[in-house]
Amino acid sequence: MTLTGIEIRYLVNEISEKTCDYYVSNIYGITKDSLLFKLHHPEKQDVVLMFSSFGLWISSVKIEPLETNKLLKILRDNILRLKLAKIQQIGAERVVYLTFSGFDKEYVLVGEFFGDGNIILCNKEMKILALLHSIDVRHRKLSVGLQYAPPPQNSLDVFNFNQKDLEGVLSSEIQVSKWIGRTFGLPTKYVEYICKLAGIDSKIIGNGLTDIDVKKIYDIIKKTVENVVKGNHEPVIVRNDKVDVYPLRLENKNEERTNVQSFMAGLDTIFTETLVNVGKSTKTNAVSEKITELENKLTEQTKAISLVNEKSSAIAKVANSLLDLVSKGILSLSDPKLQKNLKDQNCSIIKEKGNACFLINDSKIKVDTSSSLQALASVLFNESKRQKAAILSIEKLQKKTEKDLEKLRKQVEVSKDSITITEVKKKSWYERYRWFYTSDDTLAIGGRDSSSNMAIIRKHLQNSDKVFHADIFGSPFFILKAGSETTDSSLNEVAHATVCFSRAWREAMYGLKAFWVNPEQVKKGAPSGQFLSKGSFVIEGQRNYVRVATLKLGVGLLKQDERYIVICGPPTCVKKKCICYSMIEPGGLEMTDAAKKIKSEFVNMKGDAIKSISIDDFVRVLPAGESHVTESGLGDSVDE
Repeated sequence: MTLTGIEIRYLVNEISEKTCDYYVSNIYGITKDSLLFKLHHPEKQDVVLMFSSFGLWISSVKIEPLETNKLLKILRDNILRLKLAKIQQIGAERVVYLTFSGFDKEYVLVGEFFGDGNIILCNKEMKILALLHSIDVRHRKLSVGLQYAPPPQNSLDVFNFNQKDLEGVLSSEIQVSKWIGRTFGLPTKYVEYICKLAGIDSKIIGNGLTDIDVKKIYDIIKKTVENVVKGNHEPVIVRNDKVDVYPLRLENKNEERTNVQSFMAGLDTIFTETLVNVGKSTKTNAVSEKITELENKLTEQTKAISLVNEKSSAIAKVANSLLDLVSKGILSLSDPKLQKNLKDQNCSIIKEKGNACFLINDSKIKVDTSSSLQALASVLFNESKRQKAAILSIEKLQKKTEKDLEKLRKQVEVSKDSITITEVKKKSWYERYRWFYTSDDTLAIGGRDSSSNMAIIRKHLQNSDKVFHADIFGSPFFILKAGSETTDSSLNEVAHATVCFSRAWREAMYGLKAFWVNPEQVKKGAPSGQFLSKGSFVIEGQRNYVRVATLKLGVGLLKQDERYIVICGPPTCVKKKCICYSMIEPGGLEMTDAAKKIKSEFVNMKGDAIKSISIDDFVRVLPAGESHVTESGLGDSVDE
């Protein structure tokens, strides 16, 4: 399906609202012309934004990469960690600008959702840095190094017009439906809907309308555009010769319709199906080519067997006829009866390089013409047997080809089923932070950075909680959501986590302390005349110190609400709560390599069910810095 300008305006508004203050935490290439942006906010649910040459939408699923995307590296190099500052549509055109900014940088990602589509990365001066397709046509040229130029506007801006702009239809000599479609760039489905609501035959010639008709058309277009853009939808997925999703109840009795929760959800369903079909085609094309090659090979081998068998039989037939003639008293090659017999069997005697040969069905058999007919027959029988033996070799190769062919055909089916789609499930509020349950089943949450440090103190700190901080600059704040009772084991475990997730891990600083205080001791404002950096707070009164002797954390797999969650926390907690675990200490592997190692350990213990968990989920829980795995095993929790 192709998005219209008014549908794009709705998507731009909806996505802008849902991604405000989000930044790009990762980018994945899905197909050669589709990308997935993982957008993160320190206090909100992650958003998966799909950006393709045919549209952009928020997705409820993550698709594993299906093809290489040539823009992926440059996009990661330039806009990773930048904030999605603005999304805007160019007039009513099917062109969208996504502006990413931060760290004194700004880039604009342009999506052109018409024709074959295009994705173009520009700097803030709109100079093209990279693009999917270069363009060189009469009115427009796009290539790296040039200034980006939007396409010329071919139709009236459907968001900015008045009734007078419609009066041209009164002098038109084409059907009113075609005039509306061309003037506003609207597809047939909307034009028919507008004409029906206006009570006008869509096939009537424009000059047959009245001023009252024009007023009706104007009002209906305005109302239709407003309903689509503002989300006043009754969305349905339509399946007929083509698949489409309508935001409104556009009538067509010959279509199979399915209600959907929202227009965005409908687009997600249809576009995801499109991407998966592309993936299946991509994954099977290379194998299909090999299958065709083997099928052709098998055909040639079958023909070869038939041809060799035919030649062998023809040679044996000539040999038998020679023996038959001998039994009738014919003993010489020059005998006319023998010559006629040979000719009838398409056999002749020729000279090649001074040697006499029998030529039988293109087979040349060297013979001594001075030999007896019995000897000549014996030579022919031997050649017939030799060619029969060649058939066995070809048949052996044929069986191998058939086996390879069967294997590839099975591979096609496996490839089709190997496309992984992961549902983006809603997470609990605390999963946006560092978190774990202590051995006493008490929730502990900690900050990942200055923003989330502020968030947990300002938004989630309650009077009965305990606040933790390591005795080192660069420590997160942790909160123990203890309620009225706090055990020593919980206090020690949270203190341990606070130190391990601090700068101490990256620098392998052993023997540090953490302290805990009550909520009223945490002051959110700086003393008069002083300044507090982002994510910092003033601690007043007595601090309760806990020495942390070791730097050791457990990474575990927790099963919660029918899904697997990767967590990281003190070893005792992780072993008790998780179905399997790996213990880590500072030094050794970079975060991504350590994450791959841990995932591999979990897959070995729990099987293929773990493969669908993203490496990002493992990286996200690890402390900043290098880590190495010291042991792995099954936890105390049962995987039911």
